[in-house]
Amino acid sequence: MTTCDVVIIGAGPYGLSAARHLRTVKGLEVRVFGDPMSFWGQNMPVGMFLRSNWTATQIADPEGKLTLEAFQSATGRRFTLPVPLGDFIHYGLWYQSQAVPDVDRRKVVHVETDPAGFRVHLADGEALCARRVVIAAGISLFARRPVEFDHIPAELATHSSVHRDFSKFVGKRVLVVGGGQSALESAALLHEAGAEVEVVAKASRIHWLQGFVSKALHHRLGKVVRNLLYAPTDVGPAAVSQLLARPDLVRRLPRALQDKLRRRATRPAGARWLVERLKDVPIHLRCAVVSASLAGEQVQIKLSGGTVNLVDHVLLGTGYKIDVSKYGFLAPELLESIRRANGFPILKAGLESSVPGLHLLGAPAVWSFGPLMQFVSGSHYASRSLLRAITGREHGASQVS
Repeated sequence: MTTCDVVIIGAGPYGLSAARHLRTVKGLEVRVFGDPMSFWGQNMPVGMFLRSNWTATQIADPEGKLTLEAFQSATGRRFTLPVPLGDFIHYGLWYQSQAVPDVDRRKVVHVETDPAGFRVHLADGEALCARRVVIAAGISLFARRPVEFDHIPAELATHSSVHRDFSKFVGKRVLVVGGGQSALESAALLHEAGAEVEVVAKASRIHWLQGFVSKALHHRLGKVVRNLLYAPTDVGPAAVSQLLARPDLVRRLPRALQDKLRRRATRPAGARWLVERLKDVPIHLRCAVVSASLAGEQVQIKLSGGTVNLVDHVLLGTGYKIDVSKYGFLAPELLESIRRANGFPILKAGLESSVPGLHLLGAPAVWSFGPLMQFVSGSHYASRSLLRAITGREHGASQVS
């Protein structure tokens, strides 16, 4: 049977960055399985923009060569902030072609323990053994669908992550549920596509990031003070941003404080550049969906204020709820051995689970290492930490025994 040192499941920013870092070590055989940038290319609508700043949009590279600037220089593509989704996908694919050109696109269907570490089974029937397995499989499996919509057919109520093109909603009445970036930007795109859109959100107000007041204040403070308040990772408000950029420190904080920081840093919010695009879209605040029922080929929505809406479609911008048991490729006995808290794996240094040699990167690491792990900028910490755990070194080293 084929053997290797590390199998990485997933070829998004975290999986590609992890492979890039580990392959700086001579003698370490790393195999990557997955469809490169598939979540970004299949689960996010055309026309969307990234909310993160320029630095935080870079996929981690140990040599600092595979940057957005290098991508623009190599391909001739030109873009600025906010970074268009399409350009970021092209950047990720270019990164992959430079860093991990041999990504194996076969699907991993089963992972189980083995005396040598793990046995990884592929969709075509082949299996291989690995000393370590790194799961960087993204969040598509974790899309949250509120229970009120359990009895509504999928074609009438969908999560925002299942759409690439909103043109099919031209002339349709669409209710968007949620007050975060995904819900608000989807509402803008639906409106621009010709749909009749309304937004309902539980919050008492929409939190707009990079508002006019804060931008003026930051300008007066100057670059030095601004850099003291905000880390390049671009996660969290002033001062808190610097703390969240240090996951090794975050994981040592009291649990209650960690949870508070996570809620504060990842509360639903929209980018300020959406305000103008949503000026003609009704947004109803302090408004929750009480029930949803079928009304012929439409959906009848009862809201907390007593209002009843009849719509052609409901778009759920309701975020994601991590639950690693939804990784269907994990053998039951292996899954049972992973210590968990509210669906999150409890991880130690190197983002290693309670199963020795099994590491989980990205959003599943949020409970242990803070909200930085659910953003592209978290790939810098995750990849270095993984490398350090496997080799004992921060950067590429001589041959591993």
